[in-house]
Amino acid sequence: MDFVQRTIDIARQNVEEGGRPFATVIVKDGEILAESPNRVAQTSDPTAHAEILAIREACRKLSTEHLTGTTIYVLAHPCPMCLGSLYYCSPDEVVFLATRDAYEPHYVDDRKYFELATFYDEFAKDYTERRLPMRHDPQDAAVAVYRLWQERNGGERRVSGAPTAG
Repeated sequence: MDFVQRTIDIARQNVEEGGRPFATVIVKDGEILAESPNRVAQTSDPTAHAEILAIREACRKLSTEHLTGTTIYVLAHPCPMCLGSLYYCSPDEVVFLATRDAYEPHYVDDRKYFELATFYDEFAKDYTERRLPMRHDPQDAAVAVYRLWQERNGGERRVSGAPTAG
């Protein structure tokens, strides 16, 4: 099967049905494990991006949060939320089919607190300098939840079985 073409076909069908122009196909061992179009318009859920929905489905099917051994095809370079999700699930590879520069003349997804073109600069700022209003309200009880988690996990700080860089 042509996974690139499948990704394009899902996105095209979603647009024809009134959705947004994004799709994701997750492949493991040469077979489609999960696939999804972007469903934000249909659900009014700003997190219903194609990558997020397909990752959720694939992880449910495999009963793991780790997608090692997979290749994930996405129609466009992932947005910051999806990029974070892709990092967290640890696929072997992500293949994107269109850059923001290529699709920007046809589609823009800027929001109140960021523009995609400058988001990574915005994200890199200290939280006190970001356009999104944020404040830190230090709570010892909040940190105690993490101590409890560590205690319940044999003193380990990392999630068991999580792929690491080293």
